[in-house]
This record gives sequence, C-alpha cells and structure tokens, in this order.
Amino acid sequence: MQDVSTYNQELYNTISPIVEKLFKSSSLYTVRLNKRAMIDMLVELFGKFTPEEMRVISEHDLTRRITKILTVEAVSGTLNDLTPEQIKMFDEAVEGR
Repeated sequence: MQDVSTYNQELYNTISPIVEKLFKSSSLYTVRLNKRAMIDMLVELFGKFTPEEMRVISEHDLTRRITKILTVEAVSGTLNDLTPEQIKMFDEAVEGR
C-alpha cells in the first residue's frame, strides 16, 4: 500500500502541470478561479481513486476530465453575478420569448 502523503504528492505532480496549462489557455479560469484552490480540490477528488485506477487514466483523458471540472467550477455561480435586468433577459432567452 502506498503512503497517502506520497500518493497525494504524486497526484499533485500529475495534476498541477495540467491545471497550469489549462489556466494559461483560458481567461475564464484565470478570472473566475483560484488556481491553487482548484489544484488542491482536484488532488483531493482524484485521491479517492486508488493509485492503480489513476495509472490507467491517460493524460489526455485526465486533462479532459479536469477541463470539464474547471469549466463547471468557473461557470457555477455566474448567474449570481447578474443584475435583475440581466436575469430577466436570461429567463426570457431560456423560455424562448
């Protein structure tokens, strides 16, 4: 059995460069997210997988998964930033008016 702190460091070393690259390519992430907090959250999330399970996830697939998670994190709460007029416009657009 691999030591938990060693495994977390291994995850950090795997996830951190992917997040760095994604942040460099997306202003949405840069503006809406705290990079360090996202890395910590992702290490905790992927830490639920065993080392064996993580090893079978390709870098491409891991990058795709992280991209989806970061996008959800960045977009969640966006509606909270809207003014009442913008919310009305959004509701009308969603309803097709």
